[in-house]
Amino acid sequence: MSFTRRNLLLLAATIGIAVGPAAAYAADVLNVGAYPTNPPFEYKNESGTFEGFEVDIVNEAAKRIGMTTEIADLGFQALFAATTSKRIDVAISSITITPERLKSQAFTQPYYDSDMGIAAKADSPIKAEADLKGKIIGVLSGSTGEAWTKQHQEADGFSEVKGYDTQQNLLLDLSAGRVDAAVSDVPGLEYSFTRMKDLAVKERIKTGEQYGLMMAQDHPLLGKLNDALTAMKKDGTLAAIHKKWFGSDAPADSSTVKEMPMPKA
Repeated sequence: MSFTRRNLLLLAATIGIAVGPAAAYAADVLNVGAYPTNPPFEYKNESGTFEGFEVDIVNEAAKRIGMTTEIADLGFQALFAATTSKRIDVAISSITITPERLKSQAFTQPYYDSDMGIAAKADSPIKAEADLKGKIIGVLSGSTGEAWTKQHQEADGFSEVKGYDTQQNLLLDLSAGRVDAAVSDVPGLEYSFTRMKDLAVKERIKTGEQYGLMMAQDHPLLGKLNDALTAMKKDGTLAAIHKKWFGSDAPADSSTVKEMPMPKA
């Protein structure tokens, strides 16, 4: 807890003000929630500190509006309630901007374009979506991968859709044969498969997905953080962060490089 926050709480207690979760935060601290096992977007290093592509983005955006960050470890599904209740200011975790989510959340302009992928054991006969009939499919609960899989379950004949609380547990079950395939975001899958050599992305699912910073709809910092992202695109900072974490240049027409409109419901 920072000196500023301690004094805020002490002052509130002294004058008898009830301080709720949102009010307890120091005014110069941007409170961020993140799913802790989502490399290269965000993960905890050996010292327990968050690192990753989106961690660098939110830290830099906060710096540009005169703030520092405190990043809390939250499950993926918990991020949505945490922004709505203002327990946190911002959620990161490769959160896709969707019409459904925009009904209850707000997003900055996107900063990363992605597709979903179907993953299986490298030596599996599964090569594409058409091979999933009668198979058990694993997904991260609350993700767009889960939404896609459930939408296609009847037409494609999946025997079961199993939800997982972490990507790590999903991929461990895939490796162990407890699910036949997994559907998730390609960048996270490919990063994991640099270490899990027995698994591979078998088919990309073109979705047009884009990630942004997720916040409460009426959050007063939404516009400021969006402007910070615009500045980071214009001066090449976002492109440099992409190069650092993915080892390649972001496509010139991608949301990592181009200024984009703020999504509307």
